[in-house]
Amino acid sequence: MLDLIGSILLYPFFFTVLFSIFSGVSIYLAIPLLETLFSQDYISALEKIGGSSQGGFLGTMKKEFFGFLFRYVFSGTHSEALVKICLIIVLAFFLKNVFGYFQSYFMAYAEQGLVKDIRNAVYRHLHTLSLGYFTNERTGNLISRITNDVAVINTGISATFLNLVREPLLIIVFLGIAFSLSWRLTLLSLVVLPFALYFIGKLGLRIHKESWTTQERMADMTSVLQETITGIKVVKAFGMEEFENKKFQKETWRYFKSLLKIVRIRNLASPITEFLSVIVGVVIIWYGGMQVLELGTMRASEFLTFLIAIFQIMPPVKELTSVNNRIQESTAAAKRVFEVLDIEPEIKEVENAIELKEFKDKIVFEDVWFSYNGQSDGDFVLKNINLVVKRGEILAIVGPSGAGKSTLVDLIPRFYDPTRGRILIDGIDLKLLKIKSLRDKIGIVTQETILFNDTVKNNIAYGLDDCPMEKIIEAAIAANAHEFIMQLPQGYDTLIGERGTKLSGGQRQRISIARALLKNPPILILDEATSNLDTESEILVQEAIERLMKNRTVFVIAHRLSTIRNADRIIVLENGRIVQEGRHDELIKQDGLYRKLYEMQFNL
Repeated sequence: MLDLIGSILLYPFFFTVLFSIFSGVSIYLAIPLLETLFSQDYISALEKIGGSSQGGFLGTMKKEFFGFLFRYVFSGTHSEALVKICLIIVLAFFLKNVFGYFQSYFMAYAEQGLVKDIRNAVYRHLHTLSLGYFTNERTGNLISRITNDVAVINTGISATFLNLVREPLLIIVFLGIAFSLSWRLTLLSLVVLPFALYFIGKLGLRIHKESWTTQERMADMTSVLQETITGIKVVKAFGMEEFENKKFQKETWRYFKSLLKIVRIRNLASPITEFLSVIVGVVIIWYGGMQVLELGTMRASEFLTFLIAIFQIMPPVKELTSVNNRIQESTAAAKRVFEVLDIEPEIKEVENAIELKEFKDKIVFEDVWFSYNGQSDGDFVLKNINLVVKRGEILAIVGPSGAGKSTLVDLIPRFYDPTRGRILIDGIDLKLLKIKSLRDKIGIVTQETILFNDTVKNNIAYGLDDCPMEKIIEAAIAANAHEFIMQLPQGYDTLIGERGTKLSGGQRQRISIARALLKNPPILILDEATSNLDTESEILVQEAIERLMKNRTVFVIAHRLSTIRNADRIIVLENGRIVQEGRHDELIKQDGLYRKLYEMQFNL
């Protein structure tokens, strides 16, 4: 796509050149028009104009231009010449606007294409980052970077690829006209340039600094908005609407103040440049008027055309004064976007990674230690984990909150890598495997069911292309979900809302189980899958889970110990260490943590 955009940029550049040329021609035609209107002997007047030009390239161009007019335009009567020059002016402006339109269209294509590519690149890169990054980063901040910051970058792209080409070309064309008419007046008009550049530079530095602050304020505002919408049920339950309103208003006020500061700085450039230009313009009018009225070194039509050309320079000069400011704003936004792109994924594939075609034997934890800060001397969540889980075995993991149960199972699909030690599957270190081939062998059902704002059918068949409908229905039946799905307004084609909000907790969990059943993975991770469900839902979900666990290697995390009595083996975690291991009947007889947890749960 970037190569395509690069080639497309040639089109706006080509049309910009033509637009600039015809902008100059349309102004230069004012001389013969004025002479035709106000000179009695317009042919001799034009001959004087053509012959009085200075030497050099510009003088030659001027002579050629008026030579064309003599040969093709001013043959005939005074009135005929007037008609011809009017038609040429109309044609010149028509071509100028046609080329301007095509230049704008192709420029917009390139701009929006590049913005699209940047957004896609950031979104794609986010999928390569580990879960740890999303744990430490605010969701609203990431959304703001992909949406708002990239939109701000677009203004810099426009300023760079359009204004830095078109406006200088227009300035060159109009300066060329001005030089061809009077080089002395042209040099006088350029006095304003150094002062304008000085102010532009100073203002640009301040805008760059403030733009970074503004993007941060926008990210803060987006974060508050995202958190409030996500937790709207809690907000209403606790009657915190007014509190959240005040918090959001505080963030919008901070963004408002930051934005006004940028506007105040940005808008200084244009009036300062214009005021300096007007001062120079007044001097030019006085000096040029003296040459026309008293010295006779310049014709009135030439002087008027010169003034038109000089004042035509002012809009592109003013535009260029704002270009630097917009580039500074977009640079600040680009830094925030590329901060994300520059983050290296913690979980990487080695070169020539191995494809895991099937799981045959066992999963082994060898002296595994894990710390979320990634430091070998950090606060370890898991310590000295040595564990062997054979194919087809159901392993239950229990322990108090914070013992490291979820962290342990998160290491299996390589959401994180061990800080020390290693995990092997069929004798191969997980780090040597292709990540996709590993995760294809693993199904996960968690306490917090993640569903998407899509149909029931697409949520069950998530990650599977062209999955037959009968397979989806079969999985739903096995998950005890088919009956309630058929009662939905559009059955399997019903949209379930963001995060499945239109369904109950038990219904969401059964769709999640159906999704895992359809994937049919040899390894299954159940992370407190029956927590927070009512008794009826728990029974239905537990039945579905029992079907799901058949002929699979299963890691089960459960607070409700009654659900894991039939596990082949139970390990008990405490402070990141395995403190007990065995079957339910064995552990209940021991005077250890498992028995204490069991007695607490059943009030024994």
